[in-house]
Amino acid sequence: MSAGVWIRIHRRLPMALIAMGLFLTVVGSVAAASPSPSGSIGGDPRSPGQGPGLVGDPGSAILVVIAIGLVAVGLTLLWLKLTGGRRG
Repeated sequence: MSAGVWIRIHRRLPMALIAMGLFLTVVGSVAAASPSPSGSIGGDPRSPGQGPGLVGDPGSAILVVIAIGLVAVGLTLLWLKLTGGRRG
């Protein structure tokens, strides 16, 4: 092997060791999980006693997404208008 190959290996070795350490940490925590149920009783823990269902206000979330889309379209059209649009 040439000297250049050894230099590249030595430069990448610390990053490979860090990546291996992180991988083993994640695998260790996943392997340590218990297969038995956690013991929480029914329903969605984020809603107060309603059982499974929607949490929060989905209507306002949909309106916010639509508003973001409209603002993006408006800003795009404004940008095209200010910069002269397409140029041939």
